[in-house]
Amino acid sequence: MFKNPQKLVVQITRKVMDLEWRLLLLLLLPLSLIVFVSLSTTSSLSSLSIFGGNSTRENDAASSPRHPYVNFVESLKNRRDEKRKAELDRSRIAVCLVGGARRFELTGESIVEKILKVYPSSDLFLHSPLDQNSYKLSILKDAPRIAAVKIFKQERVPETESQVRVLTADNSPNGIQGLLQYFNLVEGCITLIRSYQAQKNFTYDWIVRTRVDGYWSSPLSPDNFLKGQYVVPPGSSYGGLNDRFGAGDFDSSVVALSRLSLIPELNSSGFYQLNSERAFKAQLTVRKIPYTFKRLPFCIVTDRRYDYPPARFGVPVAALSSHGPLSGAKCRPCTVVSSGPDVGNVMSKLDRGWSWTEWANGTMDLCDASGEWETGWQRLFDRTAGKKLAAVRKRAEVLKVKECVANFEDMRRRSAIWEAPPPLNICELGLSTKS
Repeated sequence: MFKNPQKLVVQITRKVMDLEWRLLLLLLLPLSLIVFVSLSTTSSLSSLSIFGGNSTRENDAASSPRHPYVNFVESLKNRRDEKRKAELDRSRIAVCLVGGARRFELTGESIVEKILKVYPSSDLFLHSPLDQNSYKLSILKDAPRIAAVKIFKQERVPETESQVRVLTADNSPNGIQGLLQYFNLVEGCITLIRSYQAQKNFTYDWIVRTRVDGYWSSPLSPDNFLKGQYVVPPGSSYGGLNDRFGAGDFDSSVVALSRLSLIPELNSSGFYQLNSERAFKAQLTVRKIPYTFKRLPFCIVTDRRYDYPPARFGVPVAALSSHGPLSGAKCRPCTVVSSGPDVGNVMSKLDRGWSWTEWANGTMDLCDASGEWETGWQRLFDRTAGKKLAAVRKRAEVLKVKECVANFEDMRRRSAIWEAPPPLNICELGLSTKS
């Protein structure tokens, strides 16, 4: 039937092989896309694990079998982070720490370990009101570098017509005066930074602003330093922008920290009846400062009571032991009352533009914060925070006036700017019964 069957077989074989290559190419394109998406997702999750995770869960993940591509992508990311970290170590960074020292025996060492020692060439600027808890600030003797310390007696901030018009007392525990006191704390830090810069004749490349009552579960990542972008945490926005942390270059940070002096400008721009978060967003908007959201591994340790479960405009309180990152959500050490899928049932009822915080993928466990801190919270904290932070907490419990004074004297010797009462006065205010 065929004149040359052998030749025909060769022709058919070639056509089949050609067809197979075409099919292979068609298959490779979508497969490569799937691999790319998979690796990108893995890289993202890896980033959260490195800078926002609980160490126990990180160890669990590390013990699981890993795909070679995952190791390759993670290796690339680690090299990129190392390069960025080396750049930041050559930069001038100011760390602005503001607020009262209510639970600083729990939060202070986390700030030292997860921010100041991660960037050991950074300079610490402390701006804090004097009260019976101020002795706890002596924990900062462990900071690598201290540029300026101002511990001051708070006085009433005069309320101007523009401040009363621009700000609202709604949802502020101490009304408009409470907002003005907070704004004064924040802006006072940039005043200290400018004074120090004038002494040393240089300008900082970066300013990081965080709160005294912030507990950091993981290091501050180099990814949070973005030229031309002011970094803020997502969630807890209350109709504006989460103002519990900020990082940016010097010019952006000056605008972000000018909480009091920009109020007249907000007034002339037609902004009225703003809470803290809305005022923060307005000042960045008016000055055309671009901002970006980054999830961050810290929470605000609170003694305040909040209804549980929270209503639509209520405030969820996270367990300090949550996997995170919590991006500045309120927290406390507690026995978890809601975890896993049950958290979604609670959080989905909250208004997303108000106190809503990212909770998916097991990142958040909830406390019932309707009452006082539970008996045995110390054990819960120690188990979560680890031996080093637990040791600092325990030392604060038995701290004597003499040791407290020595710690502050050490801080004063290392500070270029020191505006505070005598260390003995600070220590006796909170420790007089322990001396």
